[in-house]
Amino acid sequence: MKITKSTVILLIFVLMLSIFMANVADLINVDSHVLDDSLLNKEVRKEWSQPKFYDIGTSFNHLIWFLQVSDIHISIFQDSSRITELKEFCNITVNAIKPSVVLASGDLTDAKAKDKMGSKQILEEWQYYKQVLDDTEVSKKTLWLDVRGNHDNFNVLTLESKNNYYSNYSIQGKKHPRSYMYTINIGSELYTFIAIDACLKPGPRRPFNFVGMLDEHEINTIYTLVNKSQENNADFIIWFGHYPTSCILSQTNTGIRNIIGRHKESMVYLCGHYHMLGGTVPNMYTLQQAGFLELELADWKDNRMYRLGAIDHGQFSFIDLQHKEWPVVLITNPKHALYTMPRKENIISVIKSTHIRILAFSISLIESVKVQLDDEAWFVCEHVKGPLYILRWNTTNYREGIHYIRVQVTDADGRETIVYQPFALDGSRLSFRVLPRLILMSNASNIFQFLFEMILISLVIPLWLLRFLHILYVRKQLHRPRLRIKFFHLWLRKLWVLSTVDRLFYPLVLYALYLTVGPWAVGEVIENQTGVIFAWGTFIGNSFLPGAFTYAYGFFQLFSFHLPLMLILANRVDKRLQNIEPDDKPLSKICFFLQYLPITLLIIMQTCMAYFFWLAYGTLATIICPLRTWSIFLAIMLWHQVDTMPLSCLRSAAKVWSPMR
Repeated sequence: MKITKSTVILLIFVLMLSIFMANVADLINVDSHVLDDSLLNKEVRKEWSQPKFYDIGTSFNHLIWFLQVSDIHISIFQDSSRITELKEFCNITVNAIKPSVVLASGDLTDAKAKDKMGSKQILEEWQYYKQVLDDTEVSKKTLWLDVRGNHDNFNVLTLESKNNYYSNYSIQGKKHPRSYMYTINIGSELYTFIAIDACLKPGPRRPFNFVGMLDEHEINTIYTLVNKSQENNADFIIWFGHYPTSCILSQTNTGIRNIIGRHKESMVYLCGHYHMLGGTVPNMYTLQQAGFLELELADWKDNRMYRLGAIDHGQFSFIDLQHKEWPVVLITNPKHALYTMPRKENIISVIKSTHIRILAFSISLIESVKVQLDDEAWFVCEHVKGPLYILRWNTTNYREGIHYIRVQVTDADGRETIVYQPFALDGSRLSFRVLPRLILMSNASNIFQFLFEMILISLVIPLWLLRFLHILYVRKQLHRPRLRIKFFHLWLRKLWVLSTVDRLFYPLVLYALYLTVGPWAVGEVIENQTGVIFAWGTFIGNSFLPGAFTYAYGFFQLFSFHLPLMLILANRVDKRLQNIEPDDKPLSKICFFLQYLPITLLIIMQTCMAYFFWLAYGTLATIICPLRTWSIFLAIMLWHQVDTMPLSCLRSAAKVWSPMR
């Protein structure tokens, strides 16, 4: 049987796609429960396979609950209700829930100019943050643990800079300028909270301050913190920070996931930063391969979300809530089946438990707490103490498969909340959604770099290939290709013609290649500090920040400007070839308008991008900016060339694609 070239190409494509999908599936696999390579060492103790057993009954011991709020973005220009409702949170919510700890996981202030493009630390915003905490006396009610986010680090050269307001206007900043830990004793157990500060050092202005990084010094600090926690014999470690682990670079061979996953006490990593990707990916949760949960919290900024977490007899549970929603209900036993951690939690504790356990809170008296299992009758729970309600149950009825628990809580003002969740006692697992797993378990920097490389290859290789095929055709070593699908054949011809015109081909290809090696801009990346931005990193004074978000920025530039420019030029040069015989009849106004409309819109869009870049980094960076500003002149020059070049430039292409052939 004869195998055509197209069949071979298709088979190669399918093979490469299969390999790629297999790698992605392995990356986001949470069901294997196989320790990753970093954990296959002597530091992993035998107890990993035997989480501590707890007798789960009516006891108020072995129980802690806490709150998390993230991405507050206090702003003097946008939405003042962020401030007033944060005050309500500190007054009403904290008073009602009485958490042992409140975690404020970064982006405490907005630090953006009124135009939303410029960025710097704004003293008034930090004063508002401190005023809310002082006025509500929240630090007297609970342990408030705040940590910096990237917005709190915009335009901050060093920790000692006068505009590093975190050090003076936050609760923890004076004692702990970066990563730190607190260990608290609740009942008979010790709980350690470790804050991870992965802010860039120095901290550029936006947009090139999106990804976090841990240098060797900070990695060593974190090791010291976790070792101290183990010396204190802490039973559990709750990690929190602003950046998800997928968004934290490391200057050593050890990443933050490996550090967290190396210790059996590590239960969960709590973060923010992604803002649910603009609301498109809610409930961004996953179980990392090292066995701990990673939970991104939706922002306070636009969604007014906060999180209630609890560790009850060795079982971690949580629920994400919207501000002002009451009553608040969290089922701690049996916990949600999706969030079980087989290497951290002992399922036998749940199987042998005697009581269902529920935490219920409201701003008025709780009147009733009822429970329904599967489709059985409703039963009224008994109040133990504080927010804890219990109900005796017989687990033998629910030991196979997935079951469901429904809890109804009513308060004295008639407010009602119903919580419904699955649970399993036989190890049955539910699957996290693919997109949250991919976002949280991958490496954002690698994804950005991959996208940049793919668009670059897509722009350069086809033109080089077509130019090579043209040479073969001219040498009579190749027949003119014909594609059956007219649309593809049409664009093959257009791009082929473009590749034969030196004055268009070389500027397009060399500009795309230049973006991989040459500087994109030179300017004040930080006020009064000149920096040089490359795709692969940014130099600021004596510091170097590895490329990460720069690749995403470069991808956008190539996709939104370079690709359209190439297609516009290819279309125009092909039109000139098809109309190689001069026509004395002038273009109509409509035809003239349509001919110049695409390039005009592209130049206007790129001019807007250059303007936004000026708002972000100033005049010098806009002038010395091959990425944004110079590309405008490149587009104008190439359009002028394609419009005015002599017909002799098309002679080579005409040998293949002349309308007379």
